Amino acid sequence: MANLKEIRNRITSVSSTMQITSAMKMVSAAKLKKAQDAITAMRPYAEKLTELLQNLSSTLDSDVGGDFTTQREIKKVLVVAITSNRGLCGAFNSNVIKEVKMRADYYAGKQVDVFAIGKKGNDILSKTLSVVDNQSAIFDHLSFDNVAKIAEILTEKFVSGEYDKIELVYNQFKNAATQIIQVEQFLPLAPIVSDKAASTGDYIFEPAKEEILLTLIPKSLRTQLYKGIRDSFASEHGARMTAMHKATDNATELRDQLKLTYNKARQASITNEILEIVGGAEALNG
Repeated sequence: MANLKEIRNRITSVSSTMQITSAMKMVSAAKLKKAQDAITAMRPYAEKLTELLQNLSSTLDSDVGGDFTTQREIKKVLVVAITSNRGLCGAFNSNVIKEVKMRADYYAGKQVDVFAIGKKGNDILSKTLSVVDNQSAIFDHLSFDNVAKIAEILTEKFVSGEYDKIELVYNQFKNAATQIIQVEQFLPLAPIVSDKAASTGDYIFEPAKEEILLTLIPKSLRTQLYKGIRDSFASEHGARMTAMHKATDNATELRDQLKLTYNKARQASITNEILEIVGGAEALNG
């Protein structure tokens, strides 16, 4: 059994760790509220934009989308991995990294590059895959305008023919304890299949429907990427809050066990001292 000093040092160390994890949990909880409100407020807009795009597309020829809908033979694929800049958030980053590697295996025999958004993904994936860009700084000033610049970079890579397909891999926020890995096709735009036939005969479009569609597509792509990053950002804080909550509970349990061990060791030490005193007294009396 460890001596009393060692046990006291371990209790102090575990208590300090518990304070840190508890503080990190509270910080993540505060950030989660803001991030959750942002993604919740954005989803109706993104869904309505997608619905409008579908309604317009269903009444036009499939080639109206221009360069954004061009289907090419897939030889070069770009996977956009959205992770975080910091760790201590459970399996949040590892799930994205695992999915990106699975996508690389899926496209075996083709050129697969990674476009990293988040330091953790860049650091780990660069060891096994080709990372062509890293946009980790986006989380320092997360805004639609800054994300739009990244969307334009990705769009240019597809339109120029540098890549034949671009996919997004990220954590979709469901709640603080649940994040769902999403793989979305960014470009080319997937063929739109709508269950409801669009009824546009009663509307007068100004400018023409084709022009409206070509204006909506870039906006929709920027919104899709921004939504993915926002989802990932909220998921990160949810995952970290959950991980720090579990860490705090584990530290509390370990501290209680160490205190019990300390008390038992202290009691045994006192008992031994009493026995030594009694034994010495008997020896003197004898």
